[in-house]
Amino acid sequence: MSLPKGLAEEVSKNLVMVARLIDEEPEQAYAYSRIALRLASRVAAVREAAGFAAYATQKYSEALAEFRAAKRMTGSVELWPVMADCERGLGRPERALTMAGEPEVAKLDKAGQVEMRLVAAGARRDLGQLDAAIVTLQSPELASSSVQPWTARLRYAYADALLAAGREDEAREWFGKTLEADKDGATDASDRLAELDGVEFVDAMHEDEADEADEDDDEADAAEVAAAERASDQAEYYDEDDEEYEPLDEGSEADIDVTDEVVADLDDDRADDKA
Repeated sequence: MSLPKGLAEEVSKNLVMVARLIDEEPEQAYAYSRIALRLASRVAAVREAAGFAAYATQKYSEALAEFRAAKRMTGSVELWPVMADCERGLGRPERALTMAGEPEVAKLDKAGQVEMRLVAAGARRDLGQLDAAIVTLQSPELASSSVQPWTARLRYAYADALLAAGREDEAREWFGKTLEADKDGATDASDRLAELDGVEFVDAMHEDEADEADEDDDEADAAEVAAAERASDQAEYYDEDDEEYEPLDEGSEADIDVTDEVVADLDDDRADDKA
């Protein structure tokens, strides 16, 4: 709402593409997020979307910087768990554990607190503290028979930690409980159970056919990816208000007004379509 109507429409289109592609085609989603970021870097929702796109492509340093910017703009703590998980991705599990004990956690809703517990347990595993990870996941939410949006992921993490600790019978039980709660197939609990039971699955599609299908998909996506990449400037965006960003090297493209360039490209595309 803070943007001119035309610009707002262009930004929203790119954000829609980020949402559509982030699960299956994260690199494409990332390309679209960079366009939106260059068009409207002062909009918190854009910074958040750019953060999730970077997170999905394991660009954890960039994701953390974007999440921090969004948090600073909104004052909300809802991104706190994913920020902590970025610290894990950067090889800093101790920082993630520190964040798990900060006052911000108390301000999270129930879903956010469960997410923070999952991140903290993951950090414990990163440090080789399997027993501590198991204890971290033991909570009223885990013991509850009520199925919530987070139930399957919480049970799965608990089962996986038990298995890593060599407690196979308990792990099998909790993978089974995960399967009961996972109506949408968000986890691979069924595969993990089958693996524990020694069952192997064979792909019905021949390997050559699978390769051909992948090639067809790549060709179909090529034009879309190229268009996104043309509009996305190669220089990284840096927010002068964000101390977490590192300065660009001298002689970089930091002084180029990429917004004008992208808008011009979009206008050219419209002219071509009318022709």
